[in-house]
Amino acid sequence: MSSPKPPAAEGGEHLSGPGRLVGRSAELALLDGFFGSAAVRGRALMLTGEAGVGKSALLDAAARRAQDKAFQVLRVTGSQVEAGVGFAALDQILRPLTTEIAELAPWQARTLRAVRAVGGLPDGRQAELLAVAGSVQVLLSRKAARGGPVAIVIDDVAWLDRPSAVVLGTVARCTRGAPVALLAACRTGDESFLSGTGIPAHEVRPLDETAAHDLVAGRFPAMAPRVRQRLVAEAAGNPLALLELPATLDEAQRQERGPLPAVLPLPERLKKVFAVRVEALPERTRELLLLAVLDGSGGLHILERALGGGDVLAELGPAEQAGLVRVDTATGRLAFRHPLTRSAVMELSTAAARRRGHLALAREFPAGSEIRARHLADAAVGPDDEVAALLHEVAYRTLRRGDAVGAVSTLLRAADLSGTGTARGRLLAEAACLGANVTGDLRNVHALLGSARLADPVGSGSLAAATAAASRLVNGEGDVDTAHRLLTGAIRDHAAGPRETGAIRDHAAGPRETGAIRDHAVGPRGAGADILDEALLTLLVMCFHSGRPELWKVFDAEAAKAQVRSPDDLLCVLRSAFGDPAHAAPAVLELLDGLVAKLHRETDPRRIVRTAVAAAYVDRLPGCRSALRRVVDDGRDGGAITLAIEAFFLLANDAYLSGQWGDLPNLTDEGLRWCARYDYRLTAQPGRFLRGLLAAAQGDTATARRTADRLVAWGNPRGLGLLRVYAAHIRALSALGEADFESAYRHLRSVITPGEIPAHLPHALWLFLDFAEAAARTGRHGEAAAHVAAVRGAGIPAVSPRLAMMTDAAEAVAAPDAVDHELFRRAVDTPDAERWPFEWARIRLVYGERLRRARAGAEARGHLDAALGTFRRLGAGPWSARAANELRASGIPVGVPVGTAAYEAGRPAPLTPQELQVARLAATGLTNKQIAARLFLSPRTVAGHLSNAFPKLNVTSRAGLRDALTGLAPERTA
Repeated sequence: MSSPKPPAAEGGEHLSGPGRLVGRSAELALLDGFFGSAAVRGRALMLTGEAGVGKSALLDAAARRAQDKAFQVLRVTGSQVEAGVGFAALDQILRPLTTEIAELAPWQARTLRAVRAVGGLPDGRQAELLAVAGSVQVLLSRKAARGGPVAIVIDDVAWLDRPSAVVLGTVARCTRGAPVALLAACRTGDESFLSGTGIPAHEVRPLDETAAHDLVAGRFPAMAPRVRQRLVAEAAGNPLALLELPATLDEAQRQERGPLPAVLPLPERLKKVFAVRVEALPERTRELLLLAVLDGSGGLHILERALGGGDVLAELGPAEQAGLVRVDTATGRLAFRHPLTRSAVMELSTAAARRRGHLALAREFPAGSEIRARHLADAAVGPDDEVAALLHEVAYRTLRRGDAVGAVSTLLRAADLSGTGTARGRLLAEAACLGANVTGDLRNVHALLGSARLADPVGSGSLAAATAAASRLVNGEGDVDTAHRLLTGAIRDHAAGPRETGAIRDHAAGPRETGAIRDHAVGPRGAGADILDEALLTLLVMCFHSGRPELWKVFDAEAAKAQVRSPDDLLCVLRSAFGDPAHAAPAVLELLDGLVAKLHRETDPRRIVRTAVAAAYVDRLPGCRSALRRVVDDGRDGGAITLAIEAFFLLANDAYLSGQWGDLPNLTDEGLRWCARYDYRLTAQPGRFLRGLLAAAQGDTATARRTADRLVAWGNPRGLGLLRVYAAHIRALSALGEADFESAYRHLRSVITPGEIPAHLPHALWLFLDFAEAAARTGRHGEAAAHVAAVRGAGIPAVSPRLAMMTDAAEAVAAPDAVDHELFRRAVDTPDAERWPFEWARIRLVYGERLRRARAGAEARGHLDAALGTFRRLGAGPWSARAANELRASGIPVGVPVGTAAYEAGRPAPLTPQELQVARLAATGLTNKQIAARLFLSPRTVAGHLSNAFPKLNVTSRAGLRDALTGLAPERTA
């Protein structure tokens, strides 16, 4: 007879740490309650669930928890081999109780010894079985009375021998007489001798998606997220499948360096779980199920045609009865009850049967259709250039439909089917290109390009290969100069040579299939145009980050040639609205508005993100929000990762401008995490800039300074001028918030030439109001006026209402002394100006400052109070302080409601009479030595009084004393 050792866990290894089950807190709480009540009055419970769901793991955990609660645990495991051996299972309980059996009444001891003897008792007599059950009950009761409550844990109930099951069923029904817990487990639908005993049951459900991800990530931490997503989807929450399926993948597939099979293969343990019921089906039913798996659509009409006639519903009957599929006659669809049943069907089929099935299904679709092409590819044995050419077209249609990962996988399959090294090399290079620019496969680019060079050493300089290599250089290391030289050379070579689409397609494709698939193509532009677009857009990114006019000049020349060959409105819009928004023509903006308006039905994530990029500097991002969120969701699901990162930062950009500052950290944090995970270092810089800008606006000076320093340290050695501009913007905004206008001017002047709006500096549209304020407040009114004149001369106010508002404000600020009410009021009254709360509040602040100095206190207070409320809502601490100081200077006490704890905690200390006297003299321009002579004090004492007065007045220098002391409320003096 078998020994009472714990069973091998069925899906039971789903642990993320020693002894801790993942996603089973509810079940463990149930078991704790079960044992808690069983310790007082016996109980029984049956765990049910599908194979591999983790019932054995729960039993193991239950046994440990029972021991922790001072239960004496007895384990029983049903065995298929011993299912016909009488009392084999009961012996597992009795073996460790030999001493206790000897202490029973003689007739009870003889009964149980007979059970354990070779041959045992005859197993058909009910009276004898009842005698055995009674003896076992007495034995367990005595053991519980002497050593504490007893727990019997039974796994694989369906394989218990009949006599043991009858005895244990009787024990289960009678547990209330003693502190005995009986916990058992069986598969859902399995019949056993315990099934009719009335034991309460609890169904163990599959893990939810979060727990499934945690389980796989804990066991396989190096697995690529998209691969993990696929496994989680296939396993449908089954822990055994989650842990066993990765064993069928090689290291390259786990790291996403190789394509995954359409249907994942089953390892041996899963075959035993899922294949047994498939094997029992009639041959005709299995053939139909194989067609259903290969088809994947679930349409019964397709299966009926491919099967060549017959009653499909009748043929599917055995599979329905076995619980493998669901058939909905109303919709005419079939669905597998568990995804891994599909894998079992595939595992039990032969290569020849699968090929026949694909060919049969291919015949049901018209020539040139995508589905036909995929079935032909799956049926191909060895290279097939015609099918490879079909897949090449299908890949880009898949990409335009929004499935970037599917597009790359299709290109890789097309490369496998290519019969020449030239075609194979170019397809691998295209996969590398899309991987770098779209799907986040930057780490795989080197390997794919290496394979492309091996396949086609002569064609290793193709446009696709150069674009992939340039993307890797610029996104990974930020090496703009090398990447620029590489890519411009490849673009020129491409323009001089034959079109790549024809080079790949025409050498192989047959006329019938190729013509048909062209007819099905989405739009007139082919795969070669897609790669050219990727090349030019990669070049545009380099120019943007470099900030150098000579690089833009090269881009313009090459883009102009490309537009002649393959016109694309989006590329023109990007160059103008994003590359040089200050000089964007009205026709370009009108074209951009049309593209934004169509985003709600756009499926290509490349066009969504690139339209939003074009919209960023010209204030059209709000119209892109919902489409960008779709790209983010796709990235979270393992889709277009690179584009999702850009979408995160574009949404963060929009959040900053629209005042949704609470959303910005979450958006940038997730985007930056992905940048770190996938090695997109240059792509991360806009996210860092936005975090630094928010820190500057909210007064987190240390973070702002650290971010600016990091941008400069990374950008300067690589010639990335944009990062210097980003850093200057962060530093200037931080200084403006602290009213340190000289520092703000110095930072902005390092990247701005007054009176010039250069075509190579699109970020200038974010800086002109800052520069006007910094220059005007430091007495450089001529520079401020010249810069505003350049802004108006470039037509920037016509770009968007926000830029018009800021231009009016900048011109009003640049005026030397007088308050230009018309400009300020026009800026403040801009329709829907509240959409840009930070800029609007800044304008109201500076208007209020000018009004107060012009002794229009009543009007000033309204603007200052509105600015203060907005700044406080945004958490813009330094700006709140500036507005509060101005309000105090106008005679309005500022703070939280009087009498509250917050008011008392934050209330400034009043000035002493001596501090007030010293501060007033200092405000007239006297030096410490002159003040000391007047008041008969030492210069050191004067300095001490001023040091105390500055924080009480919320100023940082003598320059702010006059304004702070004007209208000082009596409550501020002691």
